[in-house]
Amino acid sequence: MNIKSAAVFCGSKAGKNPIYLEHASALGSILALKNITLIYGGGNGGLMGAVADKVMEHNGEVIGVIPELLSDREHHHKGITKLHIVCDMHVRKRMLYELCDMAIILPGGFGTMDELFEMVTWNTLKIHEKKIVILNSGGYYNCLLQFIDTIQEENFLYENWRERIIVVETPEEIF
Repeated sequence: MNIKSAAVFCGSKAGKNPIYLEHASALGSILALKNITLIYGGGNGGLMGAVADKVMEHNGEVIGVIPELLSDREHHHKGITKLHIVCDMHVRKRMLYELCDMAIILPGGFGTMDELFEMVTWNTLKIHEKKIVILNSGGYYNCLLQFIDTIQEENFLYENWRERIIVVETPEEIF
């Protein structure tokens, strides 16, 4: 698969563990060096800002998509290649999905979980067949992965979830 763009879903906050920012920055560098356009939520803070800053530091392309509601709250990034300000979260998510060739999930909160599960659901329903990668920085997603195993074991999934989601421990493993 030829990857030209990657949607990165992650927190607008940095979290407590320094490895989250380290991995976000490393991912930004990798994306730029591989000439892969970053598609993301458009914010300038937290992990979102760290990924975008690193891509731009290496002269890479960054496309942000942010709803009007969050444009001021998340302090949209003013230095990126292109910023789409859209009417709501649904339009934002759809545009993020449409613009990317793959999705990479870093640590984050409810919004990140929403984006992850919608991407996986759409993938399972064959709405898209984009690669989905969870970057399990410092074991952040261990409990969630155990829960997804429980969903599998309790026979609520139609196929093995590991055929839809790739889990890696470092940014370098993604590509």
